[in-house]
Amino acid sequence: MKLRKPKIGLLALMTDGYESIFPGINDRQFKYAKELVKSLSSVADITFDEIGCNRTVIEKIVKEYNEAELDGILITLLTYSQGSFLIRALENNRLPIAMAVVQPDQEVLDNWVELDLTVNQGLHGAQDNANIIAKSSTPCEFFAGNRHEKRFFDFVEDFAKAACTRTVLKTMKTGAFSKMMGMGDILVDDFEFFRTIGPMVMHDTIGSVYSRMAEVTKGEIDAQITIDKKTHDVDKKLTYESHAEAVKMYLGFKKYLEDKDLQAFTAHFDIFSDDKRFKQLPLYAASNLLAEGYGYAAEGDFMCASMVAAASVLGNNDANFTEMYTMDFAKKAIIFCHAGEGNWATHRKDMKVRLIDRYLGEGGLENPPTHIFTPEVGRATLTSLAYKGKGKYRLVLAMGDMLPKSDLKGVEMPYFFWRPDAGIEACVEGWLKNGGTHHEVINLGDVKRRWQMLCNMLDIEYVEI
Repeated sequence: MKLRKPKIGLLALMTDGYESIFPGINDRQFKYAKELVKSLSSVADITFDEIGCNRTVIEKIVKEYNEAELDGILITLLTYSQGSFLIRALENNRLPIAMAVVQPDQEVLDNWVELDLTVNQGLHGAQDNANIIAKSSTPCEFFAGNRHEKRFFDFVEDFAKAACTRTVLKTMKTGAFSKMMGMGDILVDDFEFFRTIGPMVMHDTIGSVYSRMAEVTKGEIDAQITIDKKTHDVDKKLTYESHAEAVKMYLGFKKYLEDKDLQAFTAHFDIFSDDKRFKQLPLYAASNLLAEGYGYAAEGDFMCASMVAAASVLGNNDANFTEMYTMDFAKKAIIFCHAGEGNWATHRKDMKVRLIDRYLGEGGLENPPTHIFTPEVGRATLTSLAYKGKGKYRLVLAMGDMLPKSDLKGVEMPYFFWRPDAGIEACVEGWLKNGGTHHEVINLGDVKRRWQMLCNMLDIEYVEI
């Protein structure tokens, strides 16, 4: 799954009454807007061709941005611009919006004249337009600051990433193969999920994957095994037959996802043993596909699988599916793991990923080759999308630190210790109180503001613990 750069339209506003007073001011501010576009090129592809100088032009620009299927619109004021000119444009807009109060110059100098004040007076125009945005109940992100400072670029990048993730969610298709009976927190209405969050859930039988496994050639299998031996520390006990079977499952799943144009999938473990045609559980397949940016969750949880895919876009393909397992009060941390799936591309770069021959009693099948690693140390953002019923959703989020501990000899699955900022007790209690699910998504780094922005764009509740 290749990450693309977000596509944002710049709506640069100024009233058309200044040109007669200050000849050349329109051209001057157009060049300034172009300078903004160029400065932001590292975080987004910015579209900008003309200034929104009156109501007619503003409505035309917003219409064109919507027709161009951009991810969002960034509004900035080049001078004062009447807020009422934005009303009809907002009524017909379906893209997320943000407003950045920035200006050409960062200091008022003693030799300034009225022209200097005029080209730097976007602030009060921003207030007029922001008031209209608020009265129209349109979700909007706001920034005010120095356009040369990092926090401005961070704001635009966070908004652009969140807007891009919204676009991906609204076009996402998630494959679902069965569901664990009795598991409560994964229950959600497919239509409500599609309508509110975005992904369309595509239910299918596991035979669709098995038939594609049959198409995998020995050459494809051997090529992947060669890659594994170069990139991983491969267990000497792992036989060629076992390794080849895991690769066949991985390539079968990948062919299926590509054929169906799916960005995420979930498969309940029981179907593989019940089917009688599979020799292993697809732990190797899930881990490889997670490393490629696909969303994945276990036990038929298509909601979590979709959010893992979204998190990969929101971050930089650094998302993991995981579960809280045990509270460790000595380390002031929680250990996270699952049956053996994990995005091994997030592994500590000072330690090679191990690929082991691993006994797993679950399902009664043969040993599934399993990637063993711990993620990069540092800040990490834990999230859970919880369905509240009646079409309502809540995103539960907690910040914390990924710890370096990675020497558990008997734990033959990807794991990590994560220390929540709120403390173990408050984090777990807050998770329970707010209905956080037992399947979770974790991003490397601090992407909290991006999740907040995405929640505003999707009109869902955001709770931080």
